[in-house]
Amino acid sequence: MTMGPNENETNALTVHIDQGLEEIVPGFLENRRRDVPTLETALQQNNLAKIRMIGHRMKGDGGGYGFDAISMIGAALEQAAARNDLDAIRRHTAELIDFLARVTVVYRG
Repeated sequence: MTMGPNENETNALTVHIDQGLEEIVPGFLENRRRDVPTLETALQQNNLAKIRMIGHRMKGDGGGYGFDAISMIGAALEQAAARNDLDAIRRHTAELIDFLARVTVVYRG
């Protein structure tokens, strides 16, 4: 079974996830979509602590759900916030937006 808005697009990113996670993965991805406006607001407010916290959580949670890309983006956000690198935060937030827009999940049994 697959889920994702872009499963037929050539630029879709396919991620293979264990079927045992099928019930919780949509919620995980929805929570990452909710992180985007929070990140954008935190950036506007120069709230680097909030960005570090979100990045740290993404880094820890992503791999457990089978999304190594989310873990890498989270680590990059956390590090960029620690360096006060606002341009990098913008880039990594854009990477997250792009990933979430293009990801298609294929569950494997």
